[in-house]
Amino acid sequence: MNRRTLITVLGGTMAAWPVVSRGQSRMRKIGILVAGTPDPTVFLQDFRSSLRGLGYIEGQNIGIEVRSAGSTDPARLKAGAQELLALKVEIIVTLQTPPTEAAKAVTRDVPIVMSGVGDPVGTGIVASLARPGGNITGASSATPEVTVKNVELLHGLLPAARQIGALCNANDPFSKQFLESIQKAGRVSNVEIRPVFAPGAPGVEVAFAELLAAKVDAVVVQPSLGVKAAAELSLKHRMPGASPNLSYARAGGLVAYSGNQAALYRMSAVFTDKILKGAKPADLPVEQPTKFDLIINLKTAEALGLTFPPTMLARADEVIE
Repeated sequence: MNRRTLITVLGGTMAAWPVVSRGQSRMRKIGILVAGTPDPTVFLQDFRSSLRGLGYIEGQNIGIEVRSAGSTDPARLKAGAQELLALKVEIIVTLQTPPTEAAKAVTRDVPIVMSGVGDPVGTGIVASLARPGGNITGASSATPEVTVKNVELLHGLLPAARQIGALCNANDPFSKQFLESIQKAGRVSNVEIRPVFAPGAPGVEVAFAELLAAKVDAVVVQPSLGVKAAAELSLKHRMPGASPNLSYARAGGLVAYSGNQAALYRMSAVFTDKILKGAKPADLPVEQPTKFDLIINLKTAEALGLTFPPTMLARADEVIE
């Protein structure tokens, strides 16, 4: 795909915010790189809102360029990252592992602030959480840990389940750690794990058909896939599902457990502010979620003929009825 065909989310440069500047006197330029699936709208809203609270006014002391590849295809993401570099951005902010890998591949100099990356150490993005080194820091979503919890939730709801599908993103380097986490949970629960790989969101339907053919009892969906499509397919084929992406349950999936995404997204703005004020990414430890959210979709449960135990409902942070 030609770089010029990359989707510019929300018009690329965003509108000015009516707030008072807190001393930033010159225009700073930030680039944001997202895959496009899952939908980055909430991330962009939380990030912009947090920047506003830190005193940044678009069009006055800050400019923002947003690029979306429309998928997790590595070539498209790399082209988007190169386009941001050509615009001379001072920082590249990324959402999830594929865009972060793409940004890392094109620059070792421009600071990168990552958000929602599942396992930045395991995937080689940073040297360690405490001492990231290089030009990358930000927030990890601790997805390996929450993935295990998603499997446990499904098994608790379906104690007779003997086979759970793992719907993985073949374009995401984190898929290895994602699958390992599910297999670990499967061994503990004595459940067979059936992995299938989709080449990004466009391949979700084909991969889902493999799960149906294997007659799995339930499915766990990788966060970087098209969770809306996966949720719709789960409901259509009456397959209980979970995901470490809260949007999955909100889109019609049965259940989702994840670090509080709003807090992680807002954290990206804090890291951006620190770097614009002179901090080096190598000196800023990677943050991890301290609050975790459980979302249960009772409407979907009713459609699937399932009942959540009262104890699980009581633990939920959000119940969709």
